[in-house]
Amino acid sequence: MQSYIRDKMLSLLILLSIILLSGCSSWKTPESAIDSRPLIFPDYAEVSIPKNIAPLNFIVEGADRIQASFSHEGVELIRVKGNDGIVQIPLNKWRELLGQAAGGNIDVQVSVWSKEYPRGVAMLPFPIYVADDDIDEWLAYRLIEPGYRSWRQVGLYQRSLTSFEEMPIVTNAQSNETCLNCHHFPSYSSKSMMFHARGSEGGTILYHNGKLSKIKFNEIGPKKNTTYPAWHPEGRYIAFSSNTTRQSFYLHGKKPIEVYDYASDLLLYDTEQGKVLTDPRFMTDEVLESFPSWSPDGRHLYYVAADARNLPDEVGDMHYHILRVPFDPAKGSFGEKIDTVFRAEEGSASHPRVTADGRCLLYTWAEYGTFPVWHPEADLRMTDLQTMQPVDISVWNDPDETDSYHSWSSDGRWAVWGSRRQDGRYTHLYIGYFDEDGHPHKPFLLPQEDPRHNIWRLKSYNVPEFIDGRVELPEEVVELFEPQD
Repeated sequence: MQSYIRDKMLSLLILLSIILLSGCSSWKTPESAIDSRPLIFPDYAEVSIPKNIAPLNFIVEGADRIQASFSHEGVELIRVKGNDGIVQIPLNKWRELLGQAAGGNIDVQVSVWSKEYPRGVAMLPFPIYVADDDIDEWLAYRLIEPGYRSWRQVGLYQRSLTSFEEMPIVTNAQSNETCLNCHHFPSYSSKSMMFHARGSEGGTILYHNGKLSKIKFNEIGPKKNTTYPAWHPEGRYIAFSSNTTRQSFYLHGKKPIEVYDYASDLLLYDTEQGKVLTDPRFMTDEVLESFPSWSPDGRHLYYVAADARNLPDEVGDMHYHILRVPFDPAKGSFGEKIDTVFRAEEGSASHPRVTADGRCLLYTWAEYGTFPVWHPEADLRMTDLQTMQPVDISVWNDPDETDSYHSWSSDGRWAVWGSRRQDGRYTHLYIGYFDEDGHPHKPFLLPQEDPRHNIWRLKSYNVPEFIDGRVELPEEVVELFEPQD
């Protein structure tokens, strides 16, 4: 009996050895080497990534066969081979690698076989820095055709950043073909959210404290529609701008669309009382206010403002400042003093967002106006709120294409924004690291299971927001869009 067992174990070991050897035999040694790095898409060379991000799959265009090895401190930990130049890293092995490399580098060695190199060529390795910081697991965003005119196929989606799982939150197939926009969450919570649905059966959809409701703001309070939201961190109040917006379309130039406000005010909605609160200072025709955003402690409201102009003729003279007003959450009222955080002597500011520690303010700069998404010169800029000095974050920007619509992670270590740098038309999401010393790092494109997805998906990502989990709206949300008798 013992000899039988011994013989079976020996046979099993021989079989395993054959399997392992056959696997190793498919790993080839390239005939030559060159003194340059591979041109990969997306460009993940020298980027900084969270220690829980999904695999950074990539492609080498023109390669028939590809091999990539991933090492940390000189030890090879993953080998990946693929056809058509595509590298797809196994999720479990990638997670193990990130765990070992956190706070250090991953070195990636790529070899390719192609028409130019039929016997294979090894290229110089490139590093990826793995920060010892996690990122919020989920991201919410809108997917829309980039012209912002065709909205019959638009939806709010969510994506796990630790894997490639993507699913809809709500689409306009569920909402009677209304235009869905301007989603937001209090304190990154996936348990509460709001969004607008434009159309005859539309309104502002509020999911809060387990209750689902639809609010038609133009029928209550000052009879104004609500646009850009900012949910107070404590969850009771939502600040809105109320924008009367127009669009112009151009046949020539790099700015095919110009969006501007004829009027805009600030409103405050009390979710407990169901009331719209106003402050006469933010309800005048002489000044246009927009893009409210709370400080992390909820004690200040940031927003942008500009003097009213004769539009559209003077749209090029619209320069928005960043202002800040104190707020008392107990009273639901604003303080008297309004501070100017950024004075738009040159250019115009939009989308003010403060880091979790309250130290830095991230915003979008453009030559003029308050809708920079179609301005190729639009860049992200940052101000240190303690010193009021600019912070150099040029590494996050593309000099020739739009960078805008940004959000901070819950710990303030990661920012996500939309950029048109890939093709000048479609907006894709980039994530950048902002370390504890206040230094920005080279950003990376949102990873996809198939890296060609970043080319094939003919939708723009819009208004990315970090959230702490998966959003699950009640099925009854569909009923809110049914025609009323």
